[in-house]
Amino acid sequence: MSELITAKILKNPKYLQLVKQRDTFAWTLSAIVCVMYFGFILMIAFAPGFLTQPIAADSVIPLGMLIGVGVIVVSCILTGVYVYRANQTFDPIVNEIVREASK
Repeated sequence: MSELITAKILKNPKYLQLVKQRDTFAWTLSAIVCVMYFGFILMIAFAPGFLTQPIAADSVIPLGMLIGVGVIVVSCILTGVYVYRANQTFDPIVNEIVREASK
């Protein structure tokens, strides 16, 4: 990509809006994941009794196991949400910006 096209892209208001939207979305998802992970670690440190309770009276599976698996599953789902939004929303805008800059 030439420097002229790069300069056009960097000055395009759609590009600046895209960067802001994408950054806001990514930071929001990152914050959710961090709260989940650190919340789980804090529960391990300060509420181990809660996490070691069985999920049912006759079960050997502790509640902490389900919460830990839930953290992993939600993280994977949030990754999928980001990929979906990137493919459906961000990529078409990127293609439009590049097309406009190439004119």
